Amino acid sequence: MSDNQFSSRIGFILAAAGSAIGLGAIWKFPYIAGISGGGAFFFMFVIFTISLGLPLLLGEFIIGRKTGKDAIEAYSTIAPGTKWNLIGYLGNVTVFILLSFYSVIGGWILIYIFKGITGGLTDLSPQGYGELLGSVSGDPLLSIIAHLLFIVLNILVISKGVQSGIERASKIMMPALFVIFIIIIARSLSLENAYAGVEFLFKPDFTKITSQSILFALGQAFFTLSLGVSGMVTYSAYLPKNTNINSSAISIVSMNLFIIILSGLAIFPGVFSFGLKPDQGPALLFNVLPNVFSRIPFGTLFFIAFLVLFLFAALTSSFSMLEIIVNSITKGDNTKRNKWSWIIGLSIFAFGIPSALSFGALSDFTILGKTFFDLADFMVSNFLMPLGALLISIFLPLKMKKEELFSELSNPKPIKKWLFNTWYIIIKYIAPIAIIIVFLDSLGAFNFLKK
Repeated sequence: MSDNQFSSRIGFILAAAGSAIGLGAIWKFPYIAGISGGGAFFFMFVIFTISLGLPLLLGEFIIGRKTGKDAIEAYSTIAPGTKWNLIGYLGNVTVFILLSFYSVIGGWILIYIFKGITGGLTDLSPQGYGELLGSVSGDPLLSIIAHLLFIVLNILVISKGVQSGIERASKIMMPALFVIFIIIIARSLSLENAYAGVEFLFKPDFTKITSQSILFALGQAFFTLSLGVSGMVTYSAYLPKNTNINSSAISIVSMNLFIIILSGLAIFPGVFSFGLKPDQGPALLFNVLPNVFSRIPFGTLFFIAFLVLFLFAALTSSFSMLEIIVNSITKGDNTKRNKWSWIIGLSIFAFGIPSALSFGALSDFTILGKTFFDLADFMVSNFLMPLGALLISIFLPLKMKKEELFSELSNPKPIKKWLFNTWYIIIKYIAPIAIIIVFLDSLGAFNFLKK
């Protein structure tokens, strides 16, 4: 079997799930749930993920498996002579910008792991953890070196190819991620008053549902599955034609939801056990969690384990970002893969330097009132990803016949007609409307509802 294909269905599922399970699942979801009502937000998120995220994921799988092409040529193959391949170019631009600032956070994780191993996280006061994050993110040289190291880790894996690089790394990192999660959760649930954290996550208080939390849940459901950048088009292009994409998509969504549950169980029991607030926002990982772990026996060891887990999740997600661009350029020619992995990776590093300096040397330099880091984040999360998801949902029913879509979803196992019709209605009508709502909200159109 070619190294340009996944060697097994489980390898594909682990790699695709790893692409989805990144900072969004382990970092962003807990803090958004924390500020959005806990259980009620989680309930809505699950409903939206299954009813909207899963159908869109299947849509990307159809495009990739049918064509076997990269994220740009896939659209040209289905709609030749048109400009629909701009969706692929849009995905490339999006992940280029996304990885440029995503790797900055990945670099912070590497720094924290190093400090944990060398004793730099021991015996800090609650205020000390906040100061540590400021000193780490504000140190220009340290931030740039860590940013580069995270990018190089990605390059080393992607340069090895699909089977030898992405699949092999995912088969190691994803199971390790689960094992570390179980260890941390076992410790977290053993803390006094831990049940309050479990209740916060799983007991919905629907009186806390607001228009803002609904929009947050809807947006999180779309983007937690890496939709809108054609990443799943790229990964599914590496599948044999007889792979059951329906069961694969269900497995990936289930694994993603399971990881999010584990993330909540690892974080919220400790937060409530020590009387801390769950609505700390982005500081939850770097400020609140070290505080939690510092108060339990062998806490530093557990926090290092959590950081390693977080690193694995960040890497399996960032692999797909770099792979999208590399595959679009090499067109499956592995003789070019090593060279282009380094060229693209180092270009992303260079582009991300201003983001790495946004918390120190360039913190006062803003564009439209935002630092480089915040501007890149805003462009990706609020504009480029929603636009990509919207265009893909329009492309499928517009450029592929209904009978053709049914045939793709029925390969190799026939799908019930009512299930297909439900999927088709969601893709053609419901998903675009929902994405437009998220898109408008991200641009501030519904701010009046949040007051």
